[in-house]
Amino acid sequence: MSNETTRARIALVTGGNRGIGLATALRLRESGLTVIAATRSGEAPEGLEAVRLDVSSPESIDAGFADVEARFGTVDVLVANAGITRDGLLMRMPDEDIDVVLQTNLAGSIRLARRALRGMLKARSGRIVFVSSVVWAAGSAGQVNYAASKAGLVGAARSLAREVGSRGITVNVVAPGFVETDMTAELGEDRRGEILKGIPLGRYAQPAEIAQVVDFLASAAYVTGAVIPVDGGLGMGH
Repeated sequence: MSNETTRARIALVTGGNRGIGLATALRLRESGLTVIAATRSGEAPEGLEAVRLDVSSPESIDAGFADVEARFGTVDVLVANAGITRDGLLMRMPDEDIDVVLQTNLAGSIRLARRALRGMLKARSGRIVFVSSVVWAAGSAGQVNYAASKAGLVGAARSLAREVGSRGITVNVVAPGFVETDMTAELGEDRRGEILKGIPLGRYAQPAEIAQVVDFLASAAYVTGAVIPVDGGLGMGH
């Protein structure tokens, strides 16, 4: 018999208060999971359970997990979604913008996974999903720091998948393209038009469409080390 016969019980979603994170939290809740949205403020909308957690701080990660474990139990599904951008041409990019993006997007996700493994290894079951981006493989001018952080998630996920697969734990990556969020809303109309020309489906994704794929990975027992593009064909499966 499989180590997991039903959906995971408790899910922790970082950046779960808006955009892709919020859509994912709501989708997982609809699927019957107990969902905790991890946010820097410790608050979450839509009646979601919440925990204060700053992914750029190792101490905050540990404290956040301890809080969740005390109130709800072991985390069965981790969705490492929280991320930031600090765009600019590399020649003019300050060290701070390099460091903070790598620390938050890449190191933060790795540390989240490490902390989640404490309970998952004991349970011999778990689902870890890293939220990357189409730029992990396609690249993006002005986003050397961001693209590096998102590419790093792929290597981290595949390495970890090999480490923990024998314990019934899967590790996968979702790579969204351009999504209708607060971040993309800041783009000018000309830039939005340029981007749309490169998307075969001719539109931006809705956050719920990314959440649908995360929901699948939260229950799939025989998918691991995968990178699933949700980008309307923009990256053509890189």
